[in-house]
Amino acid sequence: MSEDQAPSAGQPKSEQPKSEQSKNATVIKKYANRRLYNTATSTYVTLEDLARMVKEGTDFIVYDAKSGEDITRTVLTQIIFEEENKGDNNLLPINFLRQLIRFYGDSMQGMVPGYLEFSLGNLMKEQDKVRKQMLDAFGGDAFKTMEETAKRNMQLFQDSLKMFTPFGAGMPNIGAGFANPFAAATRGSDKPAASASSASASSAGPSRDDLQSLKDQLAAMQQKIDQLNR
Repeated sequence: MSEDQAPSAGQPKSEQPKSEQSKNATVIKKYANRRLYNTATSTYVTLEDLARMVKEGTDFIVYDAKSGEDITRTVLTQIIFEEENKGDNNLLPINFLRQLIRFYGDSMQGMVPGYLEFSLGNLMKEQDKVRKQMLDAFGGDAFKTMEETAKRNMQLFQDSLKMFTPFGAGMPNIGAGFANPFAAATRGSDKPAASASSASASSAGPSRDDLQSLKDQLAAMQQKIDQLNR
């Protein structure tokens, strides 16, 4: 039998050394051509398949088909390498990787595995709690929470109008579908004052018509929020 062939059912298992992992773990064999063979399903698998098994909570042990060496750590590291190279949602920050490398050969190296395992273990235990908190915050009551926040922000905005004049230039639109309430007050505000008298005039704030326009737009925004709550 060549190395790239699947093992037969009668093949002795003496080549599989004992592992610290569960005895019920699925056995994966890696051949010289880098193909991975799942002995439980009698199919070839990929690193992506193994990553899926990890996420599903399926334990597996990877053996080198020729030497019988347990290479689970190497294969798991390859999975992490592949995931990190996707470049979308990296789990390992650059600084973390640098710090991790510094521990190799350091007197503290022996403590790092236990520390990382302990920390991740606690995180796993808190997983369900964190998910529940996120659902509570962003789940069924999310819209209500966002609406209440919007109303508070609206009140703060209205209060700030009474305190600061003239209004700042370049403010973005507040909410989709609404005109910028600062637009009327900021027309021409990008032109610097030519003299002390013009600066004094600008400090007088917007005209009565501008203020009325702002009030009308704020009222429209408030009405829109009330409609969303119905």
